[in-house]
Amino acid sequence: MAILVTGSTGTIGTQVLDFLDGHGAEVRALTRSPEKANFPAGVTAVKGDLGDIDSVRAALEGVSTLFLLAPNAPDELTQAMLALNAAREAGVKGIVYLSVFKGEDYADVPHFASKVTVERMIHAYDVPATILRPAYFIQNDMRQKDALLGGGVYAMPVGARGISMVDIRDIGEAAANELLRREQAAAPLPSETYELVGPDALTGETLAALWSEILDRPIGYAGDDLEGLEQRLKSFGPAWLAYDMKLMMRRYQDDGAVATDDDLVRLTALLGHPPRSYRDFAQAATAGWSQN
Repeated sequence: MAILVTGSTGTIGTQVLDFLDGHGAEVRALTRSPEKANFPAGVTAVKGDLGDIDSVRAALEGVSTLFLLAPNAPDELTQAMLALNAAREAGVKGIVYLSVFKGEDYADVPHFASKVTVERMIHAYDVPATILRPAYFIQNDMRQKDALLGGGVYAMPVGARGISMVDIRDIGEAAANELLRREQAAAPLPSETYELVGPDALTGETLAALWSEILDRPIGYAGDDLEGLEQRLKSFGPAWLAYDMKLMMRRYQDDGAVATDDDLVRLTALLGHPPRSYRDFAQAATAGWSQN
């Protein structure tokens, strides 16, 4: 039997495949374009798309464990629920579902509400699943390079409440660990939920101060301008997504998204090490930028 990874060519899917590599499991990766895929040796590319249920059914043949990552799309909920139903019908014994941190609290953010609805289905039908709830990705701030180096500001309007941003490597590692645990089990395992978070409660001001220290130059916080954020996002993406991101950031500003001590203890146990810090990311990013 095999592990099937969806979202395999994206930010998180590639991390999951990297952490699965070398552990002896048969791994398949769902992709719309197998001929273009550049996966680790031993990973089998399978043609398919969560938006095409017939291709999902075909891809699930011979699969015992599923990593389910639905894209942030207008029909995200439909894609995820159809894939879950297809996995149940195919007899998949274990699922690792990528949800979101604070999903239940942010009921007015579309992609958060979608993921919470999928969680409800998992619980309602006692699906043997691990639900992973990642916070805002640390690596999203790679996009801050021009603002930091050219404008001298940290420009993402994260507010003053604090966000426990998570490193994408911790997401990939946590997912791989749970996929392997479920794949290697003789029978379906009880459901688990983990908050995937970082060790720091980061605000606009603390991030500006951290970047000032690392870059050794004054960096300011550009402020909480959500309208400006929406307009910037609309310049290179669809309007619905820009508005969705604005709503998410508004909730970060109003309520924050800070991990508890228990969240960090459980994640540390799952990873086998403490979650990676924003400082480590920023230092590595700065070193990379200096070489370009």
